[in-house]
Amino acid sequence: MNTAASTIHSTTAAPVLERSEGVWHAAWRRFKADRVGVVALVVVIVFLVLIALSAMGLVARGWQKEVGVPNAPPTFMGPAPAAATAVIEMPKGPNVDLSAIDPLAPRYAEWEERAKKLGSSEPPKAQTLPLGGDRLGRDVLAKAIKGTEISVFVGVMAAVVATLIGTLMGAVSGFFGGKVGDALEWLYNVFEAIPSILLIFAFAAVLGRGIGTVVIILGLTGWTGLYRQVRAEFMKHRGREYVRSAEAIGASVGSRMFRHILPNISHVVLVRMSLLVVGFIKAEVILSYLGLGVSIDQVSWGTMLSESQAELILGYWWQLVAATGFMCVFVTAFSLMADAMRDALDPKLRGLE
Repeated sequence: MNTAASTIHSTTAAPVLERSEGVWHAAWRRFKADRVGVVALVVVIVFLVLIALSAMGLVARGWQKEVGVPNAPPTFMGPAPAAATAVIEMPKGPNVDLSAIDPLAPRYAEWEERAKKLGSSEPPKAQTLPLGGDRLGRDVLAKAIKGTEISVFVGVMAAVVATLIGTLMGAVSGFFGGKVGDALEWLYNVFEAIPSILLIFAFAAVLGRGIGTVVIILGLTGWTGLYRQVRAEFMKHRGREYVRSAEAIGASVGSRMFRHILPNISHVVLVRMSLLVVGFIKAEVILSYLGLGVSIDQVSWGTMLSESQAELILGYWWQLVAATGFMCVFVTAFSLMADAMRDALDPKLRGLE
């Protein structure tokens, strides 16, 4: 009897349900299947490691030192040909004692000898550098690495600030609506009514120059586009069944907004953020060119491009190529990585698996 009862109990026992795969775990699995996205992620990580090493002073620490001759060409081009100089023979005359009219005349020979000894004790400046030198003889490669640190930091941090502002305000406006939404819409319209370039110049004139200032300026002026997209997505998702189900089981407002809706629109946020990074790097170039960006004792891609304009006229193109090359590689890799992350997080693609 006990055996039969145990048999019936075992056959009627509820099946063990497997836990479903989390949103972020599934997104990471889909992202790893995208080879282009993985390669782009590796490139971005390499840049971030390079930035960290530069910030710690392990690389590009001596970017301000004049290690080469002015406008030293890249190593693969070889040293610049020496300019022909005409030797002018001065006529020799009788030795004249000038001490009577110039009391410093006896010291000239001594000072000339000291200058020769001092010049011989200094290390000779390089005739070529890996990526060439600027007009002062500074290493362009070191400047490009240090410029990467500042430009990428400004672009990414400003995009993070703008993304946080736009996402939070868009989520609140789209989810609650009513008077709260109207107030945020009014603020949005105020910022949109003023051209963004004028807002940037106005904030720059008030706050001054510096890395932190540029981050704040770009963050405060670049959130409007993301705000509109996030607001529209929250208005669309707040009435969907999965949100109502979460409300029915007692999920809080914050949980419904940021644990249920936000992961489903994260691909929109990521794509917009990648565009902001690219746009803010360009804005930093403009601000630095106009003297409203980073301070004069720092280097960025913007300052390098500004310096290279005068050099390019004289045929010295390597600083322009170095700055644009570093910028192109990072921006392209970052954009491809963001596209792969968008595809991995897009809820419309999850049902195709």
